[in-house]
Amino acid sequence: MITKEQIKQRVAELKKYDHAYYVTTKPLISDSEYDELRKELQRWDPNNDYFDDVGASVVDGEKYTHTEPMLSTSKTWNSEQLQSFVERIHKEAKEIGVKKVQFKVTPKLDGMAGKYKKGVLATRGNGRTGNVVTHVFDLGVVPIGGKKEGVGEIVMSQSYFDEYLSDKFSHPRNVVVGAVNADTIRPIITKTLQAGKIHFVRYATLPTWTGSGSDLVAKVSEITLDLAGKVDYPLDGMVAEVTSDKVKKHMGATNHHHRWQTAIKSEGEVKETTVLDIGWQTGRTGKITPVLRLETIEVDGANISNVTAHHAGNVKSLKLGKGAKVEIIRSGGVIPKLKSVVKTSSPDIPDGCPICGGDVKWKNDFLYCTNHDSCPAQAQTGLFYFFKTIENAKGFGPKTLEVLVDNGYVSIESVFALKEQDFIDMEFGDKQAENLEGALKDSIDTEIEDARFLAAFGIEDLGIGASRKLLAAHSFDSLNTLTQEDINAIDGFGEKTSESISTALIERWPTITHIKGLGFTLKATPLTSEFESIESPIAGKTILFTGKMEQNRAEMQEEARELGAIVVSSVSGKLQILVTGAKASASKIAKAKNATVYTEAEYNSLIGE
Repeated sequence: MITKEQIKQRVAELKKYDHAYYVTTKPLISDSEYDELRKELQRWDPNNDYFDDVGASVVDGEKYTHTEPMLSTSKTWNSEQLQSFVERIHKEAKEIGVKKVQFKVTPKLDGMAGKYKKGVLATRGNGRTGNVVTHVFDLGVVPIGGKKEGVGEIVMSQSYFDEYLSDKFSHPRNVVVGAVNADTIRPIITKTLQAGKIHFVRYATLPTWTGSGSDLVAKVSEITLDLAGKVDYPLDGMVAEVTSDKVKKHMGATNHHHRWQTAIKSEGEVKETTVLDIGWQTGRTGKITPVLRLETIEVDGANISNVTAHHAGNVKSLKLGKGAKVEIIRSGGVIPKLKSVVKTSSPDIPDGCPICGGDVKWKNDFLYCTNHDSCPAQAQTGLFYFFKTIENAKGFGPKTLEVLVDNGYVSIESVFALKEQDFIDMEFGDKQAENLEGALKDSIDTEIEDARFLAAFGIEDLGIGASRKLLAAHSFDSLNTLTQEDINAIDGFGEKTSESISTALIERWPTITHIKGLGFTLKATPLTSEFESIESPIAGKTILFTGKMEQNRAEMQEEARELGAIVVSSVSGKLQILVTGAKASASKIAKAKNATVYTEAEYNSLIGE
């Protein structure tokens, strides 16, 4: 007999997990464990008020009332429940005379739900009241298919997360919440926004499957696999619904969900298999990640032969090696994951880079190749990042750099040493070879912001914005002497980030000074200590530009820096000046309680233009 006290305790427990999931973005338990607790509560007390709330509101800003509630979605966990859902739809369709019943299936995105209407993007919140987050478009969130009205999800690229962020965040959704919710956005999230990897995806733009109820039940695994392969976003199963508007209207909704729609999830079939080997892969930043090569097994209708072990620390702590017995589960019926280790085996962790054989080092749970300049796995993407960031060497795109790396030119130093004849020897045309040598010379002669130059070397957590902060506190030539404590003392840098940046600057300093010594013309970032000597009404002030400006915003930001201002990309308690253009973010204005707000014209008058 379940007591009221047990139910009360379970509700409190779930609310604690909800808060960790939505607000702190640090989940305390796995999705499958959380789902099991919810299902158990539903068995105990199916009408509990807890189920009337469709989610947590994570943004403390301007409120928005949805004219039509944004409800959650009921769940089906197996073929029997899915069959019952289909039968219920057919029964109610028959009651109103609808003879032909069709179903639609779309991927269920795992991000932050929202609605865009009349120029306002609002979160789902509790389903009835959300929060205005239109400002995310200013931050860099990309509206897929343009800013058209509709319900959708703020979500990020799964492949980008896997390559660049999986060691810092437990789930892509946490990056999204950090971008939308934080007063001060972490540099690494700003970098993700600048790369255009966080999107607002209207559900109407997603790939779909349409067919009969019998086909839906019989082919659900096949449908799931097909649709999952067509999107590059984190998924939490699929959503099935009847297509008839007449049936939808007749069936209506509960306080929690639409009765004509269900989320197809999987309790997750678990299969045991054997580790045949571990493959080690080196990425752009030198991170070496393990992939378990498995004795092929079928899990939920899919053949699984590879699964990530995430990082070398996992391999070490779980004792994963050749011959280990492991259990595999497909999360949400889509992504294969390592569930548990049944039998351990001695792990074989590489003592050198699996690609170049260079030295490796541990950083927390991750293994890194330290051979940044000549490791082929890092070289091409590292070179591409350098030339893309400095923006002044025409012709050095992916195809050109691929040829250079194939011919052994894998370091930045080696590329800048190339002459016209070297390009000809690599079978570039005479004119192209001449242009490429000329582009290298032009790159050296063209003035470039020192923060952009520093960021181009691809040091983790040291993008252009973070480089500006660093160079506002310390001169360029002193960077290799900075300790963790020196960097940590600068606003916006955390303890772990400061340590890794300090170490990386020392490691990369020979390359940085060599390239700088070629004669690059660097435009110095004004030191904060020198702001007082700059005769400007905004010198030393923290400033943010929002909305559509009549002038070029990038040029306005650059001018503000020249006048001694500290330009930021998000609102915080330290913001002093907010410059607003057309359609400026109302939520940013509301958050900027301590700042002086200027229109573009007022700002130009302030600085004397």
